[in-house]
Amino acid sequence: MMLNEEIRFSESLKSIARDQNLKAYIQNSEELFPLLFKGAKRFVAGEERTEGINRVLDFKNKGYETSIEYIGENTTSEKECIFAKNEFKDLIEELGNQHIKTTVSFDLSHIGMMISDELAFANLEELSSEAQKHHIQLMISMEESQKTDRILSLYKRISNLYPNVGITIQVQLNRSSTDLKELINYPGKIRLVKGAYQESEDKYLPRGEELNKRYIDFVSLCIDHHHPLSIATHDENILKQIDYLNHSNVEVEMLDGVRADLLSSLNENNVKAKVYVTYGSEWYLYVVHRLAEYPPNIYSFISDIVEIRTNREIRN
Repeated sequence: MMLNEEIRFSESLKSIARDQNLKAYIQNSEELFPLLFKGAKRFVAGEERTEGINRVLDFKNKGYETSIEYIGENTTSEKECIFAKNEFKDLIEELGNQHIKTTVSFDLSHIGMMISDELAFANLEELSSEAQKHHIQLMISMEESQKTDRILSLYKRISNLYPNVGITIQVQLNRSSTDLKELINYPGKIRLVKGAYQESEDKYLPRGEELNKRYIDFVSLCIDHHHPLSIATHDENILKQIDYLNHSNVEVEMLDGVRADLLSSLNENNVKAKVYVTYGSEWYLYVVHRLAEYPPNIYSFISDIVEIRTNREIRN
């Protein structure tokens, strides 16, 4: 459970994540950008597809399941949406050609939803077809609550055509209890996350015991309905209260660079342990959300920066 100061820190980071002026300043800073990217490398494989795939292979060789995402969201240019769709398609094809069984995750706002639902669906359908051809699973991520209705609507449309497409649910949203009861009737895997977006107080349940209980109840509902499930949390207290982590329909997913010790322990105990790998140049928002989601990550983030700078100074 987060302490009060950690909660305040988390909420502040969520606000920073959406500050486009700060993002632009960092990306254009010759000093800050490379420095912060060094810290980000704990959570992001790199900027190139090859780096992402190599990271996936590293984890595969260690016995882990994997998921991979080309980072991006809220793309407002149709040209950039098509570029992102093509990058995902090339990623799927390359994974398939190398016979790498993994999940490809993405935001619908990255491939067209900011422009129109029809553009998003056309790109989603193309990716789903390519993924099915290569026996690869897709996972649609969840975004801010104002997008939830549209995301779920697009998911339901595609799920009737391609059962290899899954959906993410943010447990913190009050509406999610109703959404989950409907989504267990669709074939795609359900990924449960607590939720990392800043929402108005009337829409969500803050982090604490009540949210943890809701999370466990959601897991139980999926298990009772024999529904494929990804338990995507780093919360050890939650995992300790779930008796069926070894269930054939269940996997436990954690982000690359976060609680590697816990995921390794699960893997050693024959739990289907999955690592979420990311790559791409749009790492700023992703990394800030990771720090907000689990504030102790800031210690390793800063340590990585300091150690790299210190080593550089010694070499000089």
